[in-house]
Amino acid sequence: MPHSLIIGGGIGGLTTAALLLQAGHRVTVLEAHVYPGGCAGTFFHKGFRFDAGTTLAGGFAPGGPHARLAEMLDLTWPVDPVDPAWVVHLPDGRAVTQWADPARWRAERRAAFPQAEPFWQTQEKLAALAWDVSSRPFPWPPQSTADVLALARALRPQTTRALPYLFRTIGQIAPADDPLFRAFLDAQLLISAQTTSQDAHALYGSAALDLPRRGVNHVRGGMGALAKTLVAWIRQHGGAVHFRQQVARITVEKGRATAVTTRKGHCFAADHIIANVTPWALNDLLGQAAPRSLQAETQHRPPTWGAFTLYLGLEERYLPADLATHHQVIVGHTRPLGEGNSVFISLSEPGDTGRAPEGMRAATLSTHTAVTPWQQLRQAGSPAAYCERREVYMNRLLAAAEPAIPGIRRAVRLSLPGTPVTFAYYTRRPSGMVGGFPQTSLFQARGPATGIPNLWLVGDSIFPGQSTAGVTLGGMRVATAVLSGHQVAHHVGDGRVHR
Repeated sequence: MPHSLIIGGGIGGLTTAALLLQAGHRVTVLEAHVYPGGCAGTFFHKGFRFDAGTTLAGGFAPGGPHARLAEMLDLTWPVDPVDPAWVVHLPDGRAVTQWADPARWRAERRAAFPQAEPFWQTQEKLAALAWDVSSRPFPWPPQSTADVLALARALRPQTTRALPYLFRTIGQIAPADDPLFRAFLDAQLLISAQTTSQDAHALYGSAALDLPRRGVNHVRGGMGALAKTLVAWIRQHGGAVHFRQQVARITVEKGRATAVTTRKGHCFAADHIIANVTPWALNDLLGQAAPRSLQAETQHRPPTWGAFTLYLGLEERYLPADLATHHQVIVGHTRPLGEGNSVFISLSEPGDTGRAPEGMRAATLSTHTAVTPWQQLRQAGSPAAYCERREVYMNRLLAAAEPAIPGIRRAVRLSLPGTPVTFAYYTRRPSGMVGGFPQTSLFQARGPATGIPNLWLVGDSIFPGQSTAGVTLGGMRVATAVLSGHQVAHHVGDGRVHR
C-alpha cells in the first residue's frame, strides 16, 4: 500500500489526503499547529472564536468544488448560504449590495452603475465559460503530455468564445470613465484575484467577480470547521493526522523525496510527499536538495501580499439592528487599495454563542498589506517602531469600519491585532505571505510541479490560487496526479478520482 505524506493541514492538503485515502493509499498528515485549516482556520481566544484569515467560503453550489468533494467523500459540510454575500461601501457614501440572487444583483448593479451594464453582460459570459471549464478535468498550466491530452478533451465548441480574451485584462474590457466604478471592481478583484482591474486576467477576473452568485456560505463554528470536517473524515477512514508536528526537513535520495523529519525528531518515510506550503517554504525544507528551478523561482518571484487583521470582540447592544454580517469598505478611490484604504469586515452570526459569549459578536477586519516593511521592522530589533506601526493600522481599520458599523469603537471589548509577522509565526508561511499569487496571466500560472517527481505543491500557490474553493480544486488535481503516476495529471470531472 503506497504511503502518501501531506505536510500541512490546510484545506488543499486535507483534500488531497482524503482523496488519496479513499483511493487506497496509507495517508499521514503532519500539521505544525494545534488545529487544522492554516489561513482558513479558526482560533479560540478569551471566549471568542475568530477566523484567522479567510472568513467567507464559496464553491458549495451544485457543481462547485466543495459540493463535488462532498459527493466524492459522502460528507456533509457545516454551512449555511449567505445572501447578501457582502455590502460594498463606496467613498461617496453609497452602499452596493452583493446579492447572491442573480436577479437582485442585476437590479442592484443597474441602479448603482447604469452605464456599466455592457461590461456586466460580458463579465457574465466570460464567467460562465470559466466556470464551465473548471467543472471538467482542466490541468492548467499543462506540464506534461497527459496534461495536454486532458486539456484537449476538456475543450468544447463554446470554449472558443474565450479566445479573444486570453490576453486581455478586466481593465481593458471595463468602462474607464467612472473612477468609483473602477474602485468597486478593484476592491472585489483584490480580495479574489490578489490584484486590481488593470492587471487581473479577464477570464479569471470575470469568474472572481461572479463568486457571490456561486454560493457564498457562512460556516457554522467558523471557517476552521471545514478543515475539522476533513480531519474527522480522514481519521474515521483510517488516515492519520498529527498536530504539533512541524516538518523541518525533506530528505531527497537519488532524485526522489523519501522522508520528512519533524522538529521533534520524528522521521516519516513516504512514497509520495505533498507539501501544502509556499514555494519559499518548500525551498527551505529541501535545503541543498532543492532543484535549481525552485531555487531560481524563490529568488526571483516578488513576495505576495500579506494581511493586517484586527480581531474584535464587540458588545452586540451597540451594533446597528439588521446589520449584514460581511462588509467591504473603500476609504478613498484616488489612493491604492490595501494598507487600510480598503477593509473587509466579517461578523459572527447574531446569537451564535459558539463564536462569542452571549450578548457579544466576534468580528474580523482585514486589509492587504506589503509584508516587507513589517518584517524589516521586526528584524531590525525595533519593537517600539513595530508597535507604533501596528497601532496606526489598528486605528485605520477602525476608522474605515465606521461607514459599515457606525459607532464601532464603543462596541469594542476585545482587540487583538495580527500582522504579517503574526501570520508567519502561526501559519509558518515565510514573511507572512498569504493569498497566493496575483492572477494576472493564465500563461504565468503556477502548477504543482516541484522538479522532484514524487513531490508536489498544493494550496494557494498553485492555480487556481486562493480561496477554499480554489485550493480544493488544486487538491483534486494533485490527488489525481499521484494516483495516475503523472506529476500533474488531472481527472475529477465526473466526481471520482481514478487510479
